[in-house]
Amino acid sequence: MRNEVPETSKRVLLLGGTGDALAIARALPAAHVYSLAGLARVPGDLACAVRVGGFGGIDGLVRYLRAENIALVVDATHPYAAQMSRHAHDACALADVPLWAVRRPAWQPQPGDDWRDASDWREIVERIASFHRPLFTLGREALVHLHEIPASQRWTIRCLEAHPGNERAKIIDARGPFDLEGERALLNAANIDVVVSKNSGGRATEPKLVAARERGLPVVMLTRPSLPDADRTFDDAASARDALLRWLDRIHTSET
Repeated sequence: MRNEVPETSKRVLLLGGTGDALAIARALPAAHVYSLAGLARVPGDLACAVRVGGFGGIDGLVRYLRAENIALVVDATHPYAAQMSRHAHDACALADVPLWAVRRPAWQPQPGDDWRDASDWREIVERIASFHRPLFTLGREALVHLHEIPASQRWTIRCLEAHPGNERAKIIDARGPFDLEGERALLNAANIDVVVSKNSGGRATEPKLVAARERGLPVVMLTRPSLPDADRTFDDAASARDALLRWLDRIHTSET
């Protein structure tokens, strides 16, 4: 465990792009930094600085931590943003900066669920081969495969960015949280017979699983990647935010 209380005034780097991260960022004072990869919408109501773009790998992140006087990194990225989490872990170790992480618990199957695990895109395609109208909620990944849609299938793809789709794919650009009534309506309108999802955890996108359960639809669930350890981990944004505010208060008290 690295020292969590620096001797001189330094800054917090929050790695985000999720609703969890935004909830934490809204509590950060002006001296600190909220980092987005560039795909997320940049919020306009934050007191802290906002940085958009990558760091240039582990070495680039190490240089950033040192140049910007970063004393604590909080990883609140998406559970499937494994590369960024690994880079944060390795860079913090090299720069001797403590790393905290929000590790949102995965969803667990409930009575009536029909979940079918898939480890990658190839397995997803295998799992949905017998279905005709899948709903993809994997983000941008399905967009890369629009030219591969079998003649027997019509895809509905929900992601953050607008896209024209094609004659066999309808793209819905939408941002959660989603409610149960809306998810029921989507499954009905598109005549969905299988849902493809990441196991993101959290409440914002969970209603699609409830709607699928109600209709008796199978869910092809992309397996979560393994993530590195952190000096402290939190199950939710609220507990991470509260701990961070206490940490900042201790830092301020030690410097005055």
